[in-house]
Amino acid sequence: MTDRVSIPQLIDNAPINRSQWQVFGLCFLVAILDGFDTQAIAFTGPSIVQAFGLSPGALAPILTAGIVGMVMGAMALGLLGDKYGRRPIIMAAVALFGIATLATAAASHVDQILVLRFVAGLGMGGATPLVLSLAAEYGPNRHRGTIMTVVLLGLPAGAIIGAMLAARLVPVIGWQGIYAVGGVAPLLLLVVLVFALPESLHFLAKQTGPGHQRRIEHSVQKITQAAAMPGAHYFVPESAAKTQVSALFSQGLARNTLGVWVIYLFNWIAWFMLLSWLPTVLKASGLPMEQVPMGTVVVNTVFVVCAIPLSLLMAKVNTRSLLAGLFVLGIALSAGLAHFSSHWPIVFTLAGLAGLGIGGQQIVLNYMVAQAYPTALRATATGWAIAVGRTGAIVGSASGGLFLESGGPSGFYLALIVPLVIAMAGLLINGWPVDYPTLGRPTRWASRSCPLVA
Repeated sequence: MTDRVSIPQLIDNAPINRSQWQVFGLCFLVAILDGFDTQAIAFTGPSIVQAFGLSPGALAPILTAGIVGMVMGAMALGLLGDKYGRRPIIMAAVALFGIATLATAAASHVDQILVLRFVAGLGMGGATPLVLSLAAEYGPNRHRGTIMTVVLLGLPAGAIIGAMLAARLVPVIGWQGIYAVGGVAPLLLLVVLVFALPESLHFLAKQTGPGHQRRIEHSVQKITQAAAMPGAHYFVPESAAKTQVSALFSQGLARNTLGVWVIYLFNWIAWFMLLSWLPTVLKASGLPMEQVPMGTVVVNTVFVVCAIPLSLLMAKVNTRSLLAGLFVLGIALSAGLAHFSSHWPIVFTLAGLAGLGIGGQQIVLNYMVAQAYPTALRATATGWAIAVGRTGAIVGSASGGLFLESGGPSGFYLALIVPLVIAMAGLLINGWPVDYPTLGRPTRWASRSCPLVA
């Protein structure tokens, strides 16, 4: 009789070893270069505007093209990863955004940049969910949340590195040099991935044929540091069937779903409007070109520094109150930036704090979904909430230039207040049990209109 061995259980019972750290490290490096190339247009935007004689608003289609590409890439490459394996599609995604970014360095017209940013976005958008999935599959359940959070922090870390390089190198090698670096680095990493990145064990377990089982045995031996069991069949327990989106609006959950979607949509509008346009706004405010990328540095640095403390705090405090506090902080910071739009020490302090007051919600939102829905619906609820949020990212990236041209830097900062206020209003719509995942029982905040949560 063939022994059946559960891969997730095997990984959960073994200590993390070097082969797993290798997977986490490679996924983190992909995320760093993804973040570098994603934010490249933000901190090179002012130089592109100046080089081609554009108005600030003309940058909006380029910014939007990249975000649209990322949304489509996340959907398309995610499906391809499920069908053909994580490893080849991750490498294809890295190759795609590496080549497109490198080609941007040779662009001679803004239309070429627009098309190349869309193509790069396909790769960047597809790489992130794939590396998160691969890292999660190789990590034990007890550390999976931390592993995914650290890998995800590679995105702002890459933006920080890119902005710091831009501040030093753009005056020397021009904006084209940043895209050359952003293109060559992923292609070099691609060579490493070819030899060092393993395939998803979950994907291999779903394939038929002895060859796939031998590949699993080889990886399992590295993870467990023990000889493979002769004749063992490695498998992954089947997950529950996918839930229909209509379930998010049934049995008293419509109110929660509406509130969650409002918060995601409008917070992402504000966050991506800030991330995409801050360097251009700083340039319009009179900041010297070589210092403009530092706006991206301070925002992303505060976001990274606050991510881990926020993730620890979420399980101990009232999430509704935490989100409300962050929104109030973001609104106050936006008003302060509008008032002190050219007092640079104050501007950089307030912009840095916006990494918490406008970006910190990104850390809390996924946890919020866990409190708004019963376990069986959480995966579906999270996926749809993020899809709504991506729509907000497109709107925010597209609209920032309009507010900058019509209202100047002060008008831009004041415009951030509107989506933040609407997002905060979404908190009033929801009626989720705020402490449910932590305590396992309803609290005085529990909603009587949500019978599925007990």
